Amino acid sequence: MSVLAQVLASDDRLLDRLLGWRTPRWLRLWMVAATRLGDGWLFAAGALAYPLVDDHGRRVIGAAFVAAAIASALLVCVKRRVRRPRPCERTPGFDVASIAWFPSDRFSFPSGHALNAFALATVFALSFPVAAAPVLAIAASVAASRVVLGLHWLSDVVAGALGGLLIGSLVWAVLLRSL
Repeated sequence: MSVLAQVLASDDRLLDRLLGWRTPRWLRLWMVAATRLGDGWLFAAGALAYPLVDDHGRRVIGAAFVAAAIASALLVCVKRRVRRPRPCERTPGFDVASIAWFPSDRFSFPSGHALNAFALATVFALSFPVAAAPVLAIAASVAASRVVLGLHWLSDVVAGALGGLLIGSLVWAVLLRSL
């Protein structure tokens, strides 16, 4: 069996388990909130904070926006090429109506929420090491929410998270490392 076939089979096994699991209410609320946070509220918060922070903070916010722009451009290219259906579209067991799901695209691979959350979080974590744990925990919550809510396969989220870590690290190294 090829590596891709093993990954897809693993995704299917996890989906079957999620379909059979009654998600506790507190976890479902947390996952919906995390998904909403990944919808772009972080961008809005950054834009609002921009005039209120010092020069270093503005440079970090600017670098985070550069990382997000690169991540979004990569996302569009890869999704158009791969065209993987979302698990909630392929499997009727997920109730995505409760999160008022309005996808910006039909395709699943990679997870744009995970890609952008980790691109942003990596820039902030490397710029402010004392905040690294909570910032990366928020990104991980955004990524996990996409799987738990049936909007992405696990491999979509892992690919998005790894891509975001790479993009965020490269942007930080090029734009902020010397600060």
